[in-house]
Amino acid sequence: MKYILVVLLAVFLLLQFFPIDTTNPVSSEGMDFIQTKNTPESTAVLIKAACYDCHSNQTRYPWYTRIQPIGWWMKDHIREGRVELNFSVFSTYSPERQAHKLSESVEKIDSGEMPLESYLLTHPEAKLTPEQKQELTTYFKKMESDIRYSHNLPLNAKP
Repeated sequence: MKYILVVLLAVFLLLQFFPIDTTNPVSSEGMDFIQTKNTPESTAVLIKAACYDCHSNQTRYPWYTRIQPIGWWMKDHIREGRVELNFSVFSTYSPERQAHKLSESVEKIDSGEMPLESYLLTHPEAKLTPEQKQELTTYFKKMESDIRYSHNLPLNAKP
C-alpha cells in the first residue's frame, strides 16, 4: 500500500512539469460582442462574469489551473467553450450563426445549463439571480431579433 502511494505521489509530481499554456489568443475589440453591440454596462458586467472565462479570449485562469491534471481539464473545457461560442470573435460569425448562438444562449440560461454548476463552485460571482437571468435573456433576445431584422432572416431559423 505504501508503495502505491509513493508511486501515485511521484506521478502527481511528474505531471506538474507539464503545465497548460494560459496565454489568451489576441483578438480585436472591434470583433467583441460587448463592444460591437454597445452592450449596456450592467449587462456587460453580467456577461463577463458568467460567460467570458469560457466563451471568450479573455479567460482569467485561477491559481488551481497550475495544478495538473486540473489545468488540462480546464484548458480542454475552455477550448470547447470557445469553439461553441466565442464572444471575442462574435462579429466574424455569419448573421445566421450570431442569431442562432444568441437563441441557444437564452435556452441554456433559462434551463439552468449555463453557467455550469462546476464553474459556479469556484466562481460564485457568476451565479445569476432570477432578475439577472431575465436581464441577460431579454438582452440576448433583443440582439437576436435585431440581427434577424437587419439581415432579413426568418424568425427562429437554425443556421
